[in-house]
Amino acid sequence: MKIVVIGGGAAGFFAAISAANANAEAEVIILEKTAKLLQKVKISGGGRCNVTHACFDLKQLSLSYPRGEKHLKSAFSRFSTTDTVAWFESKKVKLKTEPDGRMFPITDDSQTIIDCLMKEAKRLKIEILNNKEVRRIETRDTSFKLYIADGENIECSKVIVTTGGAPKSEQINWIKTLGHEIIDPVPSLFTFNLPNNPLNELSGIAVNPVKVRIPELKLENTGPIMITHWGLSGPSVLRLSSFGARLIADKNYNFEIQISWLNDKKEESCRNELMNIKAANPNRQVNNLFPFKLPARLLDYLFEKSEINSKLNWAEISKDQVNKLVQSLLYDTYQIEGKTGFKEEFVTCGGVNLNEVDFKNMQSRKIKGLFFAGEVLDIDGVTGGFNFQAAWTTGFLAGTGASAI
Repeated sequence: MKIVVIGGGAAGFFAAISAANANAEAEVIILEKTAKLLQKVKISGGGRCNVTHACFDLKQLSLSYPRGEKHLKSAFSRFSTTDTVAWFESKKVKLKTEPDGRMFPITDDSQTIIDCLMKEAKRLKIEILNNKEVRRIETRDTSFKLYIADGENIECSKVIVTTGGAPKSEQINWIKTLGHEIIDPVPSLFTFNLPNNPLNELSGIAVNPVKVRIPELKLENTGPIMITHWGLSGPSVLRLSSFGARLIADKNYNFEIQISWLNDKKEESCRNELMNIKAANPNRQVNNLFPFKLPARLLDYLFEKSEINSKLNWAEISKDQVNKLVQSLLYDTYQIEGKTGFKEEFVTCGGVNLNEVDFKNMQSRKIKGLFFAGEVLDIDGVTGGFNFQAAWTTGFLAGTGASAI
């Protein structure tokens, strides 16, 4: 048996390793179209590699995937976060959990994960070929013929496609020619741009928790937010970008966003607290006695936006000004114009239609012997190690599935 894995990323390596482990007689080859291997592993988590997330409840885990939740629930029952941690630790790679649940190697170095995967591939005698771009796959009765850009042809028994997320569907058109539907890719996981907005002058300020809404798309998320020199970032924004990826793309990345700096605080409660302070402390300065804890620079900005001189006493602040301040605290509204990729971790939603893949073993429902794993599928997770977990899980299932005789 000859198994060819197309793509030298996380899913590709894990599929190849799983195939070779499951069938010692199989010849396993990885084809990578570039000169570099495991590039996303290298840059993930700021060069530390966010291997997975410490979410061990499978139902809860699957909820972190805007695309793929239903299909991954069954896949995680076969290879979960628990299995990922155990697999790496069996290779002497210990992982640690950070307060937000992200898991990294204790070395805080992605090279640890790369070295582990490369060493395992070498031990299993997996052949790795760089600069081998597959242009076309021809199906035979019981085999496949791969046409490489450099003119070489490779024949094999099984094919596992792990080419990752493609910014444009044309890049994976050769999969479409095999009869598979490709859901048009659009970016997922990105930050929101606020060109020339005075809020950007507060760059570096983080608030947690806040509620962020996109009212016209009926999307909202709660969590930390960070103000940057170009706009808004942080987990709450990234989650919104992920769950709303297609809807936001349809709006051409131009939409209105609403921020409640006080998270779930209700309008009536907020107004009552402010009016009570005003009544009980008429001679106290506004900026010296304020009931809600927010960064000082942000508070100054919100006071100014509400046309309040925070150096005045509460007695000098009108009811109308209090109402404006309530609006600024709970319904702070901005016009988003464009997006910025989240660091270098390019993630797409879109890819091979999940209904055309059997998630017991990741085999194509259309072509026997053809398997898929990783981001080439219409699967994507929120930030925090979830995309790598999908790669390990689908890679394991595809590799073991392909190696079965």
